Amino acid sequence: MPAAASPGPLSLTLANLLLRPSARSRRTPDRAFDRLLDTAGQAAGDERFTDDFRHLLRCWSGAEHLTPVGWLSARGHVGRHLANRARIRRLLAEHPAIEREPVERPVFVVGLPRTATTLTHGVLSLSADHRCPLLWELLTPGLEPDAAEREKAIATARRLVGGINLFAPRFRHIHALRPEGPEECTFALPHTVMPLSQAVIPEYLPWHEAHDFGPDYRYLKQIYQVLQYGRPRRRWVLKSPLHLENLDALRAVFPDATIVWTHRDPATAVASFCSLVEHGMAVNTRPLDLDRIGATWLELLARSAARGLAARARIPRESLVDVPYSWLGADPAAGAPKLYAAVGARWTESDAARLPAVTARPRGTRVHSYDLARYGLTRADVDTAFADYNALRAEVDRA
Repeated sequence: MPAAASPGPLSLTLANLLLRPSARSRRTPDRAFDRLLDTAGQAAGDERFTDDFRHLLRCWSGAEHLTPVGWLSARGHVGRHLANRARIRRLLAEHPAIEREPVERPVFVVGLPRTATTLTHGVLSLSADHRCPLLWELLTPGLEPDAAEREKAIATARRLVGGINLFAPRFRHIHALRPEGPEECTFALPHTVMPLSQAVIPEYLPWHEAHDFGPDYRYLKQIYQVLQYGRPRRRWVLKSPLHLENLDALRAVFPDATIVWTHRDPATAVASFCSLVEHGMAVNTRPLDLDRIGATWLELLARSAARGLAARARIPRESLVDVPYSWLGADPAAGAPKLYAAVGARWTESDAARLPAVTARPRGTRVHSYDLARYGLTRADVDTAFADYNALRAEVDRA
């Protein structure tokens, strides 16, 4: 018998009851999108960007078992990207020098999800020479804000994190979000597979597979140029497991980037990520089909690894750093200096003194437990899907 998902907190049940009237707008997604676009504003010549998000909201509106909270989340996701796009384009028009800001030698931490990408990013964030985007900056990117603007942006991030912790209390044990902590490019990159972790929208996948990610990464660079403009220039340290399937597009925009690829047994990574998806999706979709989560993400993650392997052959060896899980997972005090040396950064006594705070489990969280079988998967399924990647991982472990 398939495993059953947990019923969810009472707060989520009450929120769905309260939001039921507003969920009727799901029947007319174009009208809902037009309201979001009117609020955000649209610059002339940006129709392709907005049309892509119109398509996403249409797909999301037809999601199976989408809850009222799920529909609110969908509109919030689309509305935030539209508003940020309008703000970035306005700032570029007002300050043309922004696009001349050099984003030199950035570090991108990539790899399958749950392979210590967050830990690796956190360790690299210790250096005073490095600049990691913070969650509140990614949610509301802009120029250096005054005190009131900064507090307003941080409050927006706090509401997001607070809502996740309220409706999915176990999520913080898997991936703890901090409003003022380093976060991943996923929040800024326009199109990723993350909507598929929130709702059952198979119609979106073919569009996503055929999508040209070049414009997305050019826009991502503009966001970091905005965040850098008028502030001290430091080396950007960026991160997202979802970059793995788009390395060619990433390197076309950031040709001098150093790619830090984290590695872990994919059977462990897939099980852990399916658990993350389960707890995140449960906020938006009821009931959950756990076997479908397993089948969907085994396919998507295996595809991501395959695309990453294909792009890897075109990356200069000096621009690629492989980080086995043991570097930071087993002995971070020994692994962190090796990581810094590999990316050409200085490891200092100050960094070493702050390392325990980054590697320790976040306060109030518990050990994350997960099992492939809960999602209808076996180790044999994963080993077959990741055969080529496992061959590379064996080489990395031997090196």
